[in-house]
Amino acid sequence: MAKDDVSAKVSGLLQPYLAEHGLDLYRIEYKKEGPGWVLRVYLDKPAGAGSEYVSIEECEEASRFLSDALDRDDFIARGYNLEVCSPGLDRELIKDEDYTRFAGRQVEVRTYEKICGSREHEGILAGKKDGIVTIETADGGLDIPADKISRINLAVVF
Repeated sequence: MAKDDVSAKVSGLLQPYLAEHGLDLYRIEYKKEGPGWVLRVYLDKPAGAGSEYVSIEECEEASRFLSDALDRDDFIARGYNLEVCSPGLDRELIKDEDYTRFAGRQVEVRTYEKICGSREHEGILAGKKDGIVTIETADGGLDIPADKISRINLAVVF
């Protein structure tokens, strides 16, 4: 079964569970890592859910549910390891809603090509509009075309 098909079926299995437990699906990865395959499911909390972090207990419960569902439906032909986790403190911004949800937070941006002399930028996320991501850096506002961004994630600030 193709990777996208596995992701779609896993998403379908999870949706009722996630809705019942107040969780969102952040990302599904099904890929070869080292000698084996891994099915990694990232769970998230919806914006405004009170806590923006998924607990270990929520990951454990979802893992048990998903493991049972996968055993029952048995549509993945090869062996794999199942991991259910949260996006983490340094989560990558993927969806357009992420740019609104995390506006005002410190971000790290890596680009495919140099912008203002560098491929790495750090600043406060102002938002995303019309395909342009704006961050406030120490030097002022910086507009970065979204299609030039290879990765943008929340910075871990201590």
